[in-house]
Amino acid sequence: MTKTAHRICKTDELPPGKCRIVEIGNRSIGVYNVLGAYYAIKNQCPHQFAPLCQGKIGGTTLPGKVGEFNYGMDQQVVRCPWHGWEFDVTTGRSLFNPHRCRVKSYEVFCETDDGEKITRTIDSDEADPAVETYPVSVDGTWVVVEL
Repeated sequence: MTKTAHRICKTDELPPGKCRIVEIGNRSIGVYNVLGAYYAIKNQCPHQFAPLCQGKIGGTTLPGKVGEFNYGMDQQVVRCPWHGWEFDVTTGRSLFNPHRCRVKSYEVFCETDDGEKITRTIDSDEADPAVETYPVSVDGTWVVVEL
């Protein structure tokens, strides 16, 4: 099956920590900027089909010692606006049962005005060396979702 690329917006129109909901054909999709990397998930919670991407974006409490609260995954978690189910926007997996409950995710990349695909880079200077980012400072760079 051939995939089709859909330009969503310019990179500077989707700042870190934000989501843009778009309609492509009969699909509603949320496109996210998570610390400079772009992700897309279906705008439908698997629980009762709520508009998932209208939920709040933030982080979550990570496992820790008794009485210790560790906040993490900042800008990476969307919370369903109806019942509070949390999903990792970078994978589509739920936080409560990541192996059995998820939302559909889509491939996202960036390209220049002339259609040249820009690949992600790993910035070793970041606190998390596995963080992949796009060079968002390039003029005329588009966020593209492939379906």
